[in-house]
Amino acid sequence: MFRVTKPEGFGNIQLEEVPIPEINESQVRVKADTTLISRGSELFRRYIREEAVSHTIMGYSLTGTVDAVGAEVTDYSVGERVMVVAPHAEYVIAEPEATDGRIVPLLDEVSFEEGTFLPLATSAVAWADSSGVKAGDTVVVLGQGLVGSLMMQVFRGYDPAQIITVDALPLRCELSTQLGADVVINANETNPVEEVLRLTDGKGADLVVDCVGGYAGINSFDQAQDMTRRFGILQLIALYQQAPLPLHSSKIMSKRLVAGILTDEPRSEIARRALQKIKDGEIQASKMITHRFDYTEAKAAFDLLWNAPGDALGVLIKWQ
Repeated sequence: MFRVTKPEGFGNIQLEEVPIPEINESQVRVKADTTLISRGSELFRRYIREEAVSHTIMGYSLTGTVDAVGAEVTDYSVGERVMVVAPHAEYVIAEPEATDGRIVPLLDEVSFEEGTFLPLATSAVAWADSSGVKAGDTVVVLGQGLVGSLMMQVFRGYDPAQIITVDALPLRCELSTQLGADVVINANETNPVEEVLRLTDGKGADLVVDCVGGYAGINSFDQAQDMTRRFGILQLIALYQQAPLPLHSSKIMSKRLVAGILTDEPRSEIARRALQKIKDGEIQASKMITHRFDYTEAKAAFDLLWNAPGDALGVLIKWQ
């Protein structure tokens, strides 16, 4: 079988041939159909590093079919369609006893390709639950990459007054409009702070969610503080900015800062809700897909996301 690796060297994505893994009595083995590349973590935490990265953290969104079941496993059967939190590889091992949503049966109505969005969609639901959003709020989502796009779509279920999204890439702005944002601000054409204040009569938004990772995230976090209203909430989701974020006491005073997920609901239950949202079309995963690569072209897929982020959003690797 083949799996994606990142040996020493910036952007050194390779395929490695290894034996098909064997399972123990409590495990299942899954033959991959599709995996999704997460630009935020896989590029800014893996791809750009000079040192080698363990293959075990190269990817975490895989769908496929169970092809072997341990003797003690009763909840899964050979041929069952599943999502597994696992790296990019032709075969992976899953632990059915885990209760953290690392393996989830796919609904019949959810395709393998749509199912690869489930790990990030699960996080998006948990982030939204943690945000303090209320019906009638004006919500701003900074960044319309995979995470920001999913957040925008999940927030629609909370009945906000309006959702404003911000990005600097035309493709992402266009997709954000198609996927349901009420107002989309292209940060390359309009000052996003000034525009949010204009749209909110100078008050600022009730909730600002910062999903801008990487180098640009430093500036976006600064802007997020300026566009959050007094007594409003700023939620930080993005990671891997490569430097400390600027937190201004004068800007954050009388505002609430929420970092990440603040819910103790079992992740397996959150995954069940997220999967239902994909099935019902509340999360339009298929519309987020822009590219499909055969696994033999894995390096080209990663290189595209690094070299031309404005050309891609959901980039899939096909294993069959």
